[in-house]
Amino acid sequence: MAAMGWSLKETTWTFSLAILFLGLSAGLLGSVAEKMGPKKSGLWSTLFFGIGMLGTGYALEAHSLTLLYIFYGVIGGIGLGVGYITPVSTLVKYFPRNRGFATGLAIMGFGFAALIAGPLMQYLTAQYSLVQTFQILGVAYIIIMALSSLYLKPPTNHAATVTTDATATNSTEKAQTTAAARPANTLFNRGMNAHEAMRTWQFSALWWIFFINITCGIGLLAVASPMAQEIVGMNATEAASMVGIIGLLNGLGRIGWSTISDYIGRPFTYMLFFLIEILAFFALGHTSNSFFFQFLVFAIITCYGGGFACMPAYLSDLFGTKALSAIHGRVLTAWGFAGIAGPMLVSFLRESTNSYSGPLFVFSALFVLNLAVAVALKVFTKDHHFEAEEKVVEESLNNTSVTSA
Repeated sequence: MAAMGWSLKETTWTFSLAILFLGLSAGLLGSVAEKMGPKKSGLWSTLFFGIGMLGTGYALEAHSLTLLYIFYGVIGGIGLGVGYITPVSTLVKYFPRNRGFATGLAIMGFGFAALIAGPLMQYLTAQYSLVQTFQILGVAYIIIMALSSLYLKPPTNHAATVTTDATATNSTEKAQTTAAARPANTLFNRGMNAHEAMRTWQFSALWWIFFINITCGIGLLAVASPMAQEIVGMNATEAASMVGIIGLLNGLGRIGWSTISDYIGRPFTYMLFFLIEILAFFALGHTSNSFFFQFLVFAIITCYGGGFACMPAYLSDLFGTKALSAIHGRVLTAWGFAGIAGPMLVSFLRESTNSYSGPLFVFSALFVLNLAVAVALKVFTKDHHFEAEEKVVEESLNNTSVTSA
């Protein structure tokens, strides 16, 4: 980018804008995506993201920073936002008993993408110009995303084949009895709409913990390499290797923690996230051992990725799946703001304290507050029956598959 005459600060804003519009588009267009269905939403995401990539190539060719902001930051960001929420709510409806695993599977792809895109970008830029690289990627993404979108569809509307019992007493049995004469698609539409969910204190609490988790996580990612070199004396090559492993663990944390959350529950999973991050961020500011430093960073990154993956499942536990894309989109606005707040906060604290210990201790304190909020969510939130009732759907899907076979 130096060849374009642009500073690092100017080009960094491109990424921040993309994250901001990812969050804003997910929040504002979530309801629209829910109404259109996953196939159409996926195709619209393809259109915006593809135009964003191709337009980025044109912006570079025209040496226009403004066009770069518009195509990569705004248009590409909108494509990211719509594309992010589209497969999540669809997969949750197919795996109601394993919502964490389902959302982790979808969101893991977003985390692992850097492992593919990074080396691919390096290869293409070595063979072609930067303009041609974005043109090639734009065409490739359009083809791959469009074909993938054609396969996205919610479970079909069919009668739930479940065991009914007039004497059913527990919540699961009641759910089976209630669902016996109800089409499965009705169960998929159980729950609150986005406006109803946003009026609850639980929504605000989840937005807050999501915002803090991402703010601190992005803040750490932004300075991981220079911080490792300053605190524990790692050289540039060692720090770069650590950053590569971070990308891998970011993806693994998403599928790993989300699967664990199916067994221990989302509230306890988030409490565990924040307890780990309190201790890890605090310890980072005191360690001088490079191995222990990397271990702590990796632990934080798995929790950072896990926080993304477990959120849609947590939302469906509390508010149902009726408008999951819309509700999830509203929460993702926290990501948009955190994408700007994280790097700015860590930069400000680093300059104010003249060390990385300041940001690390502040992050640790923020997670103490997050832990308190997570405990409150567990203690003061009454159990909902969405989870118990939607277990019937999976039995219905399985029974239908056996019957059709």
